[in-house]
Formats: sequence, C-alpha cells, structure tokens
Amino acid sequence: MRLKKKHVALCMLLLICGLYFISHSDFLITFLQEVEIKFINQLYTKYTNLPVVSVFHGLKRSPAELSWHGDRLVSRASWVQRGDYLPLNVSYELLAGVLSTQQRFLTVGMSSVKRTKGSYLITTLQSIFSQSSPDERSSMLVVVLLADFDVGWRIATVKEIKSGFAVELEQGQLVVIHVSQDWYPPLSGIKRNYNDAAERVTFRSKQNVDYCFLIHYSAGVGQYYLQLEDDVFSAKNFLTTIKRRVEEQNRKKETWAMLEFSTLGYIGKLYKSSELPLLARFLFLFYQEMPCDWLMTHFRLLMAQKEPILLKPSLFQHMGTFSSFQGTYNKLKDKDFEEALYSNPPAEVFCNMSTYQKHFPRLAWDAGEGFFWGRSPEKGHHLTVVFLDPIVVTGILVETGSGGKDLLDSAQVEIGRDVVTAENQKSCREFRLVGTLGNGRFEMQEVDKKFSSASSCLRILVTAAQTDWVVIQKIRITTEPSQA
Repeated sequence: MRLKKKHVALCMLLLICGLYFISHSDFLITFLQEVEIKFINQLYTKYTNLPVVSVFHGLKRSPAELSWHGDRLVSRASWVQRGDYLPLNVSYELLAGVLSTQQRFLTVGMSSVKRTKGSYLITTLQSIFSQSSPDERSSMLVVVLLADFDVGWRIATVKEIKSGFAVELEQGQLVVIHVSQDWYPPLSGIKRNYNDAAERVTFRSKQNVDYCFLIHYSAGVGQYYLQLEDDVFSAKNFLTTIKRRVEEQNRKKETWAMLEFSTLGYIGKLYKSSELPLLARFLFLFYQEMPCDWLMTHFRLLMAQKEPILLKPSLFQHMGTFSSFQGTYNKLKDKDFEEALYSNPPAEVFCNMSTYQKHFPRLAWDAGEGFFWGRSPEKGHHLTVVFLDPIVVTGILVETGSGGKDLLDSAQVEIGRDVVTAENQKSCREFRLVGTLGNGRFEMQEVDKKFSSASSCLRILVTAAQTDWVVIQKIRITTEPSQA
C-alpha cells in the first residue's frame, strides 16, 4: 500500500516538473501546438463536415512567405473581432499594388475569374477611375481579388493591370490579391439546392467564398464597402453621390445594413465597414446554400433592416454580354442607370396637367428618384421645358409609366424656338415635331442632324385623351454648345 502511494507521489512530481519544463520551452510549446492543431482540425472536419479555415492563431509563419493574415487591418469596432469570435483566418497573396496604411472613405471590391468569352475587368477598372475626380480617387481604394486558380491567367491579368494602371497602383488606389485554393472549402460533391446542376452549385458556392475572402480583406480598409462585379460601367462622380446619400441616410437615424445603388445582382451594394467581418463569416457559413444575391437579402433582414433601400438613379450598369458561368448569354440591364448625373441643362418646367400630391412636373426633368404623376390627361395637355439658354439638342429620352401602368399612350415630342410668356407661363412661339411616343417611351439620337439650329423649348404634347393616369419617369437630353 505504501509502495503504491510512493509511485503515485513520484508520478505527480514528474508531471509537475514536466509541465514546468514545457511551459519554459518554446520548442516544445510549438511542437505541442502543432499536434494540438492537427488534432482539433481532424475533429472539426469530422464532426462539422466543413473545411478548416483556421481554428488557431498562434503559429509563426516563415519570414519569407509573401502573405499575411486577413485581420491585419480589421476594425475593432466589430464585436466579432473584439471578442475574437468565429475565427476566420486566411492568407492573401499581394499580386500588385501596395498595402494600405490609412483608412479611406470607400473600399470598392470586386472578384474576377477567367471567362470563356472575353473579359471586362480592365474596362470596369477604367470606368471606375475615369469617372472619378482626383479627390475622389484619393478617397477610394479598389480591391481586386483574382479568384481563378489558373496561374497563367493570373500572371497575364496582373501584367495587363500593371501596364494600364501603374499610377493607381503606385498611389495606393488599387491592389490586386489572390487566395490559394488550399484555403477554400469543398466545392464539389456538395448539396444541390433548388435542383441546380452540380456545375452550377460549384460555381455559385465558390463565388460565395470568393466574396467572403474579398470582404474579409476589405474590413477596416475603408469606412464603407461597395460590392461590384467585374463587368460594370460606373456613373460619373459616383463616390460623391454615394457620400451624399450616406449622409442623408445617417441623418434619418434609422437602422440600415445595406444601401443599394443598382437593382441588379450583387452590384452596387454598400455596407458599413464595421459589419463586414460578420458578413464575411455569414457568406462562408452558408456558402453552399444559395447564390450570393439571395444570401445578402437574408443578411439584411437579420441585421434588422426590414425593407431594401434602393437609391435612384442607379450608379452602376451591367455591361457584360456573357456570364462568367460557362459563358452563357446575359442581357441584364438596369433601367434606372444614368451615366452622367444631372446632365440636363438649367431650365424651367411648365405643365397644365393635374398633379397628384407632390409628384411635380419638374421631378421628371431633375435627376433623382422623383417623377411626375398626373391625373388623366386630355388632348392638348402638355409638359414644356424652357431652357435658360438656347442649346443644340443631340439626344432625347422620355420614359413614362411604372410597372407597365400609367403609360402616356398618345403623345408627341417637339422642340421649339423663340420664348414667349403668357399668364406666368413660358413656352415657345414655334414648335417642330421630333417624333411620337411608342409604348410610353421615346428615344432619339443625332437629333442635331435633323434640327441643327439651337432650341429653346422641349415639349411633350398629349395627342389623345386617356382615362388612365400618367407617370413621366424621366426626361433626359444630351446637348452640344450652341452655335447661335
């Protein structure tokens, strides 16, 4: 009995000495950590059937490795990061550009993969920078994730980007990154929701993970994050417009998680940087469940924003003809996109149609969300725009109706000369017919080839009465300087 007690005491002493020695040995700590990590990873994969992004933070990396942890600039404003919840570590390779050392107002993120039919990435980047002023570019960082595993394609794409955007790369306005395939979860043999083909499930699931890594990298880099696709065209000075709309939204003191500057897919969606860590983990956790634009709706609802906040006019237009998925034809266009905001010249607007509530005629002329809504028009009713200075009109666009209703059925578009005033209403003495509306719409380019002299008025004249009310969504013209 005494011998047994001695053995127990000896074992306890050896255990205490061993623990003391281990606690002061970096080599053994590293060795045991590696063993622990492998063991935890095996259990994690076995019981969750999910890949391990990283469940341990303490490993040292080789100084020669040209990569870094994704949390290097993550804002501690997020509770996810403050408490180190839901760890999501991933290494990024810097392919072009320099690491950001200061927070910008806006981070613009896009993911790009090899397409079977053409590429739009370079054109998209050209649009982003060319449509922005020098001050806007200095307040913005564009992050491009080359998410294809084809090394040859990545090398060629980086070479093209370096050639076309050397200044932006040098000034820290553009970075190009990549994530190794080793960090991705399983992309084949996963569940097939919505009866999608296996190839489609793999494509959309990988896309979710691409966006997860892109968003995780972008957390903390800017105050706000804008999600784009690699085949869009930007409106002029879109950053200034976004800044103004964000300020307007914040003044309302209402909960918002996502502002939408395009009606299409995952284009033009704006998030607060502090909420990106949560969004990244959300996309990763449910990457195989549904497409990203469906997931974003669920995320918005979970973040207590009940209704979408869609801001018009749209600032981004889809320009790609062929999808990145198997090169399928894609003809999606955003009807609310306006490339040049507030491009209409200064003018006064007059109308003799009965206006409903505060949907005044001028709202059809001014850029923005507003529109003119009038009660049943009679023959001879009109909406007349009188320019402050005579101009040569080169293009005209008139759009009426809303959701297929309240179309202006019978009307013609005219331009006029010689401004006259009667009963506090301005108009023109003489009008010339340009064309008639068809299905509630009129569009004509190269108007100046038919009417080369300067005009002072643009009139929409109702040619037949209708019982339905009418909505005039927008009146847009393009001009050239008057030669008169």
